[in-house]
Amino acid sequence: MKRELGIARCGLACCLCSENVTCNGCNSGECPDKEQCENRKCSVSKNLEHCYDCSENCRKGLLSKIKPYAFTEFVRRYGEDDLLDCLERNERNGVVYHRAGINGDYDDFDDVEALIEYIKTGQR
Repeated sequence: MKRELGIARCGLACCLCSENVTCNGCNSGECPDKEQCENRKCSVSKNLEHCYDCSENCRKGLLSKIKPYAFTEFVRRYGEDDLLDCLERNERNGVVYHRAGINGDYDDFDDVEALIEYIKTGQR
């Protein structure tokens, strides 16, 4: 885990991403998708660091997917440090962020609350 990369604007965990060998996160200015990323453009236009800082309950861009939306909601409720602590603990306990391509253990959910509980406990 590269904790210093933290959480992306959209809620994805840059700190656990398999791409973080060559990517320094969406705030680095090096992101190859920075011009196309709807969440980055929106948060920058609102002068926000992350989607979780926004008062709107939107599902634009990557927030239309369960994982980034649940991670964003987790941070709203418990804070980014708590999310990072849970992700770090879960990784130590064998939970994999990217198992096949960009899909991993956090992707097999269709309910936001169930995924938030999984983040908190590491247990299904």
